[in-house]
Amino acid sequence: MQGLRRKLITVVAVSVVVAGGVLGGAVVGAGQVAPSGEGGVSVREEGRGGTGSPEELSRAFRRATERALPSVVFVEVEAVRRARIEVPEPFRGTPWEDLFRRGEPQSAPRVGNGSGVIFRPDGYILTNNHVVDGANRVRVVMQDRREFEARVIGRDPNTDIAVLKVDATGLPAATLGDSDAVEVGDWVIALGYPLHLGSTATAGIVSAKGRSLGIIGRNEEASAPLEAFIQTDAAINPGNSGGALVDLEGRLIGINTAIASPTGYYSGYGFAVPIHLARRVAEDLIERGAVQRPRLGVQIDEVDPADAEVYRLERATGVEVKGVEPGGSAERAGIRLGDVIVGVDGRTVESTGALMELLARYRPGQRVTLDVVRYGERLRVPVELGAFESQRRADGSETSQAADGLGRLGFRAADPTSAAAKRLGVQAERGAVVVDVEAGGPAARAGVQPGLVVERFNGREVGSAAELERLAREVRPGQAVSLVVTLPDGRSTIVNYRVRG
Repeated sequence: MQGLRRKLITVVAVSVVVAGGVLGGAVVGAGQVAPSGEGGVSVREEGRGGTGSPEELSRAFRRATERALPSVVFVEVEAVRRARIEVPEPFRGTPWEDLFRRGEPQSAPRVGNGSGVIFRPDGYILTNNHVVDGANRVRVVMQDRREFEARVIGRDPNTDIAVLKVDATGLPAATLGDSDAVEVGDWVIALGYPLHLGSTATAGIVSAKGRSLGIIGRNEEASAPLEAFIQTDAAINPGNSGGALVDLEGRLIGINTAIASPTGYYSGYGFAVPIHLARRVAEDLIERGAVQRPRLGVQIDEVDPADAEVYRLERATGVEVKGVEPGGSAERAGIRLGDVIVGVDGRTVESTGALMELLARYRPGQRVTLDVVRYGERLRVPVELGAFESQRRADGSETSQAADGLGRLGFRAADPTSAAAKRLGVQAERGAVVVDVEAGGPAARAGVQPGLVVERFNGREVGSAAELERLAREVRPGQAVSLVVTLPDGRSTIVNYRVRG
């Protein structure tokens, strides 16, 4: 029998708006990997001694869904991603580069959707990073059909968690559960907005814990990917990303993130970020603006049967230390090459994912005690955790693309002496050169285009791109702005428009 080719697909429905039409169905090729929105009967407790009646089981599902569903929201995202042509290395920085770029496709607005979960009554919402990555507008629809414009407060590509904020109070926040207490075989319910069908509930069991799938690739944004998913056979489909995984008390235990499927739709398993990890990330993004990530300072690997024999372990479990960073926290604490970490502060560690997820609950500077096996000898080693470099905050301006993207003004600028300005043929000595414009945005509609040189902004002289960026930070959402610009033919003109609200 032929082996079924497996793929992981982003659990977020995406439509591409082209020439007034909508082309649905974003496809990930086979073999590719991508990330994917009290009281009552506790069947799990009853299940310790018996299954209970069918009526009791149905009642438990109904009550859990009724409690949790009001906290689950629909998330619609508008994004503009510019298609780019790769210029061969020998031609970069030469006049020939312009010939390659003349045929570069224009950016097209894209509309996608996923799900989210109300985290706090004062308007904070959890979702997935891949749902809102690159968004310049986010709209949230509540279960009662109220609609809000949302700001992206922060994103963490390392865990695929993001936090949104709407201007509202008294929202029905989810009751947070204990993802540590969840066991394989427990009933769970997945809630979200899949396949443009509206709010949907599906049920299944926890199939595994601590799954590491390699969905979150290491890149410039995700410098330390962290995966320890709850795996479930509850049906999860495109559009469920960022939605809720709840227990039979209606308590939030995970944020739905991805599916494993040969078709791109549910036919296998779904994966959710445990709420203990999601909550820790969200609190950092809300309170500190960036995730404070602890660093142990070791290279690690899974333990196999040969390792277990060499290190005199009772069974092949734990995390093998394959390398120790000089001067790092682990070396200072006395951790050695070949040590096997089997616990953190009394909690058992059976895999690399489990170790990383446990450490992620702490902050740099905190002390933990590692349970270590060193060639058959069991040790307890106190360690003061170091720190990874924090990710820059993706604050409210993220929704209109912050300073390192298409700025809140709707365009990106560079100094006249930059390579980008020279490629546009700009000869100016001062000002800020427009080098990229948000397609379909307010600036583009007002006539801003690459090659213009901004001389004055809201009546104030602009000497460089940094000065323009500083002035732009003072702009309020929805405010009218005025630019005096130099055209390519040397004439000056005024461009007035209102930035996004």
